[in-house]
Amino acid sequence: MLIYTCISGHGFGHGSRTSAVLTELHRLRPSWRLVISTNLPAGFLATAMGPVPYELRPCRWDVGVIQADALSADPLATLAALEQLELALPEQLVSEASWLQDQGQPLLVLGDVPPAAALLAERLEAKMVWLASFGWEAIYGSMGPAFAAWAARSVELYRQGDLLLRCPLAMPIHWGIPELQIGLTAGRPRCDAQQLAKQLQLPPRREGCVLVSFGGLGAAVDPALLGRWPEHLFIGSEPSLASMPNGRLLPEGVRPLEVMPLCERMITKPGYSSFCEAFSADVGIHLVHREGFSEAPVLEEALKRHGRHRLLSQAQFHAADWQLDQPLLAPSEAPIPSGGSAQAAKAIASLAEQHHGLQLA
Repeated sequence: MLIYTCISGHGFGHGSRTSAVLTELHRLRPSWRLVISTNLPAGFLATAMGPVPYELRPCRWDVGVIQADALSADPLATLAALEQLELALPEQLVSEASWLQDQGQPLLVLGDVPPAAALLAERLEAKMVWLASFGWEAIYGSMGPAFAAWAARSVELYRQGDLLLRCPLAMPIHWGIPELQIGLTAGRPRCDAQQLAKQLQLPPRREGCVLVSFGGLGAAVDPALLGRWPEHLFIGSEPSLASMPNGRLLPEGVRPLEVMPLCERMITKPGYSSFCEAFSADVGIHLVHREGFSEAPVLEEALKRHGRHRLLSQAQFHAADWQLDQPLLAPSEAPIPSGGSAQAAKAIASLAEQHHGLQLA
């Protein structure tokens, strides 16, 4: 069985949650062949997948929203990129369909969440499964009339799917296809936490340790601002952090989720996978407000309902007014159930085996 997975290159969060699901699928069906098709960096995927074997097909299946940095969007650049992708897709579809036909294996297409994945599944008469907390129609629909046609085309393609694995923290999704609500899709830590704490010279208690994580694009943090909080240790992937006595650089190849059990709080932007990982590790979130991306307020409201938190403006973030000396605010509702990655993997395996008449393992 071949699982061909199209992953959005919009941000690392799509790759993180899909890797968590594919890892669980490998646990269930270790003989299945996992192929990842994306324009996400190969190094990121290698870290996300860890020991799980997979093949990489470098392809761009969607644009998402072009970002100027981790906290702002560029609509004009997004429109230009969408038009360029539209010209490139036909040749890519022919090439990937031909390659898949040459493999001669039963096939299921998984998408997180490029609409064009449905065109590939349709061409090959394969089952199409979506792993989603939103579709691009919801994002483009809020970006003005210039994006209306792109929003309409996106939802048209999503409706060709056979199953929606609806992630928590989701925006409204109305695709009219069978769906399964799943729990948090956080990956499993692979590092020894105590060894990592020793390597980073962290204190024995997690109080006072703060993870700074803004996804693949990062966010420029003036290292001098760390001096405002001398009683705290800050861990992140920004090399500038290591220039301060209370800054620690996340070792290469170590995912942020590996250090979450060692941290009490995290400073971050609205991000699905970051929230899932923080909720799973019981890390409080200091959320920096984000404009220009309609998922952000949905995630912000979800954080207030389900996670311990503080809310920061961008001005507060850049001024180091991070409220680390303030108690975390309690959520208004119960925690979100975990185990979403395993739920998704079981659903994918079941659909693939039913469709192809494979013997259940």
